[in-house]
This record gives sequence, C-alpha cells and structure tokens, in this order.
Amino acid sequence: MSGDTIPVRPDERFDEARLSAYLCGQLPGSQNPLAVQQFGGGAANLTYLLDYETHQYVLRRPPLGPVAPGAHDMSREYRVLSALHRAFPLAPRAFLFCDDVSVIGAPFFIMERRSGVVVRKVIPDEFAALPDAPRRMSEALVDALAALHAVDYAALGLDDLGKPAGFIARQVDGWLKRWQNAKTADLPEMDAVYDWLKTNLPPEGAPALVHNDYKLDNVMLAADDPGRLVAVFDWDMCTLGDPLADLGALLTYWSQPDDPPYLQATAMMPVGDNRFLTRDQLVRRYAERSGRDVSRIGFYHALGLFKLVVIAAQIYVRYQRGQTQDRRFEAFGAMIPRIARRAQEVALAG
Repeated sequence: MSGDTIPVRPDERFDEARLSAYLCGQLPGSQNPLAVQQFGGGAANLTYLLDYETHQYVLRRPPLGPVAPGAHDMSREYRVLSALHRAFPLAPRAFLFCDDVSVIGAPFFIMERRSGVVVRKVIPDEFAALPDAPRRMSEALVDALAALHAVDYAALGLDDLGKPAGFIARQVDGWLKRWQNAKTADLPEMDAVYDWLKTNLPPEGAPALVHNDYKLDNVMLAADDPGRLVAVFDWDMCTLGDPLADLGALLTYWSQPDDPPYLQATAMMPVGDNRFLTRDQLVRRYAERSGRDVSRIGFYHALGLFKLVVIAAQIYVRYQRGQTQDRRFEAFGAMIPRIARRAQEVALAG
C-alpha cells in the first residue's frame, strides 16, 4: 500500500463488502477485489485508500459522532473538487458522491489518488539530505495559496458557493456559536478575543475562493522535489470570501524557533527549524505573489487562532463523549486554554 496508510482503526471501520458492491461498475477497476486501508494523519474527516489492484482511489467521509452544522460537508467538497481541478491542478479530481448513509454509515465521496510526501512533525527522509528543503516547501506553499486566490471561480460555475459580502463578520459570529456548543469550560480569553474581533473588522476587499484550512500538512509535495506541490487536500470548508483568512490560518498553524513550547505543541509542521520561512517572510512573499494588501494581517492571525481553539474543542468533546477512541485527542483538553491565551496575545498586539 502506502507508507502513509495504516490498517483501519477498529472504531472507524465500515462494511467493506457493501461499499464494494455499491461502487462496482461506477469507477474504472471497481469490478476487482477491494482492499481498504486508512490514512492515519488528520484529526477530523476520515480518509481511506481504496485499492482495486489496477486502480486506487481515496474515500472521504465525516468524523464519527454528531458534527457542527455546516462542518465536514462532503457534498461541498465533492462539488468543489469536481470543478476546481480544471483551473487549479493541485486540487484532486472528485469522481462520485454518495449521500446514502446505508452504504458506510455517512455521506462520502471518491476522489483520485495522488502520490507524494506529506510533511507533518518531522522532515521526511526524502528531504533530510536537502538543507534548503524547508525554505523551498515554505515558498511553494505560499505560491500555491496565491495561485488559488487568483482562480476565476465564476468561470468554473462556483460563483454561488458562498456569500462574500460580510464573510469575516459571519466567520467571527459563527465560530463563537461553535465554541459555545463545544466548550467544556468557560474561557474569559475567548470572550475577550471575540469582542476584539467584532470591534476591529477589516474593510472588505476583492473576494476569492477560500480553502479555509490551509496548512503544511494539508498539501502533498513531490517526493523528488520539496519545492513542488502535487496536491492540496481537505476542501470541505471551501467557500467564497476574504482570501486573507487563508493566510491567517497558515500563520496559525505555522511555527518558528522562538515560539514558546506550548505554541510549538500546536504546530502542524516540524518545529525548532530556522530553515523554514518566518511568519513575516510568509506574509511578504504572499503579498508579492498576490498583490494584496496585508497590512491588517494581525486580525486574520488572531481570527485563525480563535478558530483553532474551537476546532480543538469540537474534537476534544467528541473524545470526551466516547464518539471517537483515538487517543491522540486526549491532549487537546490542555491545548485549548493555551491556544486561547495566544489568540488574545496576537489580538492585543494587532
């Protein structure tokens, strides 16, 4: 199979025979025997490798248990990926969507399999001997984001994917509601950050396609070139809105060596490595590639951290309720107040 896959976790299994029967004849190679593995990375949506011997595909479904309204939207992700690949080749093509929950227990879609390297907490072996690999992957990550924000979404028929007017104000209020639904304890820092965001809303600029979860471990790099992306994943929250929200999210998940240890613990990338671009360098490169005004980026960074607190709380409450048995999520309880404190620090500095 792949070094990035694991046997399917016991609590995240489904009826593979039923899936095989449903897909038979709908995809090239689907008449062959089906073997299923799970992609072990990620903390929300569940992703599986479908291996038909002659063909491979990827299945995406929402996480176990109740999910927040509008989150983990497989139909949205399918719609985006069935069109976006024509203008943004880094988006994998989606082939099929199924909303019949009797098949595997949830809506799902099937997309093409891309092969490459996903960078998570350590520099992969493929890049270990390349001293400039962190810089090159940093630059490629920013350049791809600028390219996404330049896509003519109307030409793809995606102009009704969202409502750009008032996007940021709705984000602030929407994430507050999600926080209120997911929190296991009150945090005054979250109230303070919300109040600051509401009173410091930036002026609205030209809208773009917004990925809404753009970070290093949501992209795939070519195994022979850390400066070349081969895929961008996790499009279930993609919408139309302020593109700087994506840049703020990237800063949120980014790390640099002078970050305090509690913040490095939340990073979605290798930490303590000064060969990666700094946050300021990421912002400058994005401004150069996109031509957009980034003078209010502190607001978007604070918003990204505010959202990260809520995402962690949504995952942690599922773990507390026994809706997932993944022990990685046990540590989220201690992370939540630390991220909230960082969000307040960034807001005050902004």
